[in-house]
Amino acid sequence: MFEQLQSSIAPLLNIFGDNRYIQAAIAIMLSFLAAWFFNRIIITSLKRLALKTQFEFDNHLLDLFHSPVYNSLLVLGLSTATLILSPPVIYLNIILSLLKSFVLVVWAGFFLRANRLLLTRLALNEKRVKIVHHQTLPLFLNLINIIIVVLAVYFIFSAWGVNMTAWLASAGIAGIAIGFAAKDTLANLFSGVFIMADAPYKIGDFIVLDTGERGAVTHIGIRSTRILTRGDVEVTIPNSVMGNTKIINESGGPHEKYRCKVSVGVAYGTDIDKVREILMEIALAEADVCADPEPKVRFRTFGASSLDFDLLIWIDQPVLRGKVVDTLNCEIYRKFIEHNIEIPYSKQDLYIKEFPSKN
Repeated sequence: MFEQLQSSIAPLLNIFGDNRYIQAAIAIMLSFLAAWFFNRIIITSLKRLALKTQFEFDNHLLDLFHSPVYNSLLVLGLSTATLILSPPVIYLNIILSLLKSFVLVVWAGFFLRANRLLLTRLALNEKRVKIVHHQTLPLFLNLINIIIVVLAVYFIFSAWGVNMTAWLASAGIAGIAIGFAAKDTLANLFSGVFIMADAPYKIGDFIVLDTGERGAVTHIGIRSTRILTRGDVEVTIPNSVMGNTKIINESGGPHEKYRCKVSVGVAYGTDIDKVREILMEIALAEADVCADPEPKVRFRTFGASSLDFDLLIWIDQPVLRGKVVDTLNCEIYRKFIEHNIEIPYSKQDLYIKEFPSKN
């Protein structure tokens, strides 16, 4: 690269004579001039244009971008001057390798900072990119940083003439061995990423698992998900299990409201309009019952010994279900006793056909 640069600017430098030291000094001065022009004119103009946009990302990116380009132009000038002076080959290779390594380190630092800036912006804007948010941010940030560092190390070794083939082969074998040894961990890792991307539930949601556990989600990590049951017991489930099981999200849907059903039976012959009226009054009087959607009473079926009704009500959060159902059941029982409405229960009559003889 540096040799091509020298051949392209050689005709320009020949204007100043055949003195190598003068040509080298001119090359360095031109690189400083190009770096100054880029920093003062081009970057300043781009920043003025960026100020007119509604985004702050382009302003921060330009702040990061000007430094590596500025240093690269200076390094190009120093490299050209070194080639013009033509020191002994061993010193020439060392100087050029040092300059290449410096440029690679500068650009690696730029990509590391730009990666953090970009992923942080994506994490703050979850509506557009759901897979990157504050919980998955460390994962993607570290993963991309590792790739940048590995590539930078590879090119730096290449700049010094080190053959990386054997190292890459060893890294591939080691990666396969680590993959087999940590397959469960990797399964949890990928499942955690997919859970965060698909978002079947979020922190604070009330979920029910296939195994019967029911509770509020308190943590969604890369390896596992934690829920807090109604008994204040924290359950930790590996993400590989969560990704392959049926999950009922009681807080899901267009809103967090949850519908509860209170079933009750009354004796045959009871005034069903009176039952409807009492059940509606009880539901409307309860503070934890939502007015919208309004409560409903449904006459479900003619049972074996009762007329079966369902009181359907909505509550603000699924976690309130136990409390609200308890309150409604107590109030229904009191009101039915007050209005002489019988709640039938199973009865068995025993008939004795004849008594045994006393013989």
